This record gives sequence, C-alpha cells and structure tokens, in this order.
Amino acid sequence: MDIKHAKDYLYWLYYQYLLITCCYVLEPWERSMFHTIFITVFAMVVYTAYVFIPIHIHLAFEFFSQLFGDQRESTVAIMN
Repeated sequence: MDIKHAKDYLYWLYYQYLLITCCYVLEPWERSMFHTIFITVFAMVVYTAYVFIPIHIHLAFEFFSQLFGDQRESTVAIMN
C-alpha cells in the first residue's frame, strides 16, 4: 500500500465519519465543539474500560473458581 492510497483511504474514512454523524452540515465552530465533546467522551470510555474491566474480570474469575472448586490448588498439588 503506497502513501497516496493510504492517504486517500484516511480521507474516505473521515468522509464516512462525517456522513454517519451528519457533521458535514455543521458550521466550523459547531463541528469543532462536536469533535471535542466526542473525543472527550470516547477518552473517558476507554479510560474507564482500562481501569475497571480487569478488576471485574478478576472478580468474576475468583467467583467462578470458588463456585466450581479452585483448580489451581489441585494442579499445584500434582506438580509438587
């Protein structure tokens, strides 16, 4: 993939984004406000997922390991 094709593809993706969100009908100052709010909300969602999803996965793993019996103890006993 050459640079011109990649650049055209990024322009196409941005155009699709403008069409889907209807940003092409906004004035420039409205568009910049919309992009700022959208990026802020997206960053907060990513940060929240980064912080809280591993904790919930760990707690779910502990819950199910207690529910079905702790398999780690039996494998450690076999290895020793």
